[in-house]
Amino acid sequence: MPSDSLSPVGPTRVAIIDIGTNSTRLLVAEVAGSRVAELERISTVTRLGRGVDHSGQLSDEAIEETCEVIGAYLEVIRGAGVKSPLVVATSAVRDASNGDAFAAELRERFALDLLVLSGDQEARMTYRGAISGRDEEETLLVVDIGGGSTEMVVGRGVEPTFHTSLQAGVVRHTERLLTSDPPAAEDLESLAGDIHRLIAEALDGENLPGVDRAVGVAGTPSSLAAMDLELEPYDSAAVEGHVVELPTIQTWLSRLASIPLEERKQVVGLHPDRARPIVAGLVILIEVMRAFDLERIEVSEHDLLYGLALTTVRGESP
Repeated sequence: MPSDSLSPVGPTRVAIIDIGTNSTRLLVAEVAGSRVAELERISTVTRLGRGVDHSGQLSDEAIEETCEVIGAYLEVIRGAGVKSPLVVATSAVRDASNGDAFAAELRERFALDLLVLSGDQEARMTYRGAISGRDEEETLLVVDIGGGSTEMVVGRGVEPTFHTSLQAGVVRHTERLLTSDPPAAEDLESLAGDIHRLIAEALDGENLPGVDRAVGVAGTPSSLAAMDLELEPYDSAAVEGHVVELPTIQTWLSRLASIPLEERKQVVGLHPDRARPIVAGLVILIEVMRAFDLERIEVSEHDLLYGLALTTVRGESP
């Protein structure tokens, strides 16, 4: 059970900006103990990592669009009375040769210091967020499917016993392998094979305990839950804790992979901006579940943002 002893008495208000490969997200929350109460949560698909897998660089257009979103988020943060947000970046900035230039742009424009998380830091913070508010003593597998990387974390209690960050993401693998519309069957097989290989390499030699519960966070699981529940508009309260069985996920993959992008954008519960990468995301999710012999997964929004909020309040470094 997460300990409350490291947190100050009473709620503390914090703001986190997470600059990911596919989306830029904001969380403004009040933290008390291991509980995170959301005041504002916004996610905008900015696709900062577009083309990074091929070019090795963040594009000027992607940087500009991301900075525009960050500027809007800072208005929300000021309105919430938070002076200094924590600003982090993950896979795209980690991998790009001009990641330092992007950080300098944020300092110049907004006087913001950017913390680029390593894959290990991202995995640990995701796990910390996923266990927030949970009282059960059980072995959890937390799966965070991002635009450029996928984190898999196994743990029981406060600290994970295993974590890894795979070079597998919905933007990275869509650009690399799913180039036709709709995706070709052989490309889907290649994608599944590549993900299977990456997972097998990460788990090789590990003696992991049996998993009691699997939790999926980030855009792919939340989109899956929204589609499964036919949510229009999106309802985070309905998504939180929704359980999806493996055969249902496989059915969704078959359906979405067989229709063109424009038709995919019309699916109830699927945001149009996530219609292109959702196929790769479902392939990644299915391969992770197969690797751990899982029949179902619980969807949660208690993710990296929550972990960073808890860490910030405790005065710790990610």
